[in-house]
Amino acid sequence: MTDEADDQADPFPRQRKIIHVDMDAFYASVEQRDNPDLRGKPVAVGGSQERGVVAAASYEARKFGVRSAMPSITAKRQCPDLIFVKPRFEVYKAVSQQIREIFAEHTSIIEPLSLDEAYLDVTENLQNIPLARDVALAIRTKIKEVTGLNASAGISYNKFLAKLASDHRKPNGQYVITPEMGPAFVEALTVGKFHGIGPATSAKMNSLGLRTGLDVRNQTREFMQAHFGKAGAYYYWISRAIDDREVRANRIRKSVGAENTFSSDLTEFDAMAAELQPLIDKVWGHCEDKGSRGRTVTLKVKFNDFEIITRSRSVPLPVSCRDDLGIIAIGLLKSEMPVQKPVRLLGISLSSLQAGAGGQPQLQLPI
Repeated sequence: MTDEADDQADPFPRQRKIIHVDMDAFYASVEQRDNPDLRGKPVAVGGSQERGVVAAASYEARKFGVRSAMPSITAKRQCPDLIFVKPRFEVYKAVSQQIREIFAEHTSIIEPLSLDEAYLDVTENLQNIPLARDVALAIRTKIKEVTGLNASAGISYNKFLAKLASDHRKPNGQYVITPEMGPAFVEALTVGKFHGIGPATSAKMNSLGLRTGLDVRNQTREFMQAHFGKAGAYYYWISRAIDDREVRANRIRKSVGAENTFSSDLTEFDAMAAELQPLIDKVWGHCEDKGSRGRTVTLKVKFNDFEIITRSRSVPLPVSCRDDLGIIAIGLLKSEMPVQKPVRLLGISLSSLQAGAGGQPQLQLPI
């Protein structure tokens, strides 16, 4: 077993107080708030029943196994009474901004992960509330007062545990994982419940006999890196409840993308190229808005049998204008022609984003 402090820049970093706030069924809850007829009913926010994909599901729908990213036709099969609602992203963004302003009343160190969740470092908070659990309660109470929506929160001494904790009392709850609780909490978890470990990695771990946090903790770091590369070191440390990542204010998104499911399947190049144009506009609009540029363009194609392929091209310098983004995207599409079967969805994304690239002993604090 390697030493636990090995390769840590500071084996005794200052203990942080971190909160992970996660809105409960955010899109669906906004729709139920704004339309009383939807309250208490199974609701799916997303595309049409026949062609779309579920973007979010209310808790009433989740009881039937309806989940985000599920094809709408599958969701309807599992929940015959499911009500589909078209997404209103401008409304969700406006509510998200209200929530962000509430966060800012307590700390300036805010790392948004999406419209409905964020990490907050409240080690030193603006209202001088001694306990992070009380900061979380104040935030959740204010969110309810201002937006009428419920939020859950996880409180701990690092990001990994705060994220796990926020899932522990959902919906409309909060949970604290103290330094004394951390290692035991992680060792009892199945690896599939680790944030950042998806189905493929979970299956690989299971094939190696790694089913729980304790199983991972019993391995050397060399073993984990041999099987999982760079990520192996991360898994090694989090199995020990150690995560030294800081909450990064003004976090730069690593990628931005847009996609669309068509009302009827497409097979012709011209039709698909036309459908890509508004997606290219949307991606480039985000880049212009945020002042970010990227080097890798990825085309996503979903066929009518739900098979998905992606094709990417990276360029030496960040894409500098909308036309260049369009040329690369259309080029990726052209290289797939003729398509092997009808296409139901196209998506385009830009990654390796850079900001401004367009111009070329551990203190035991009470939690």
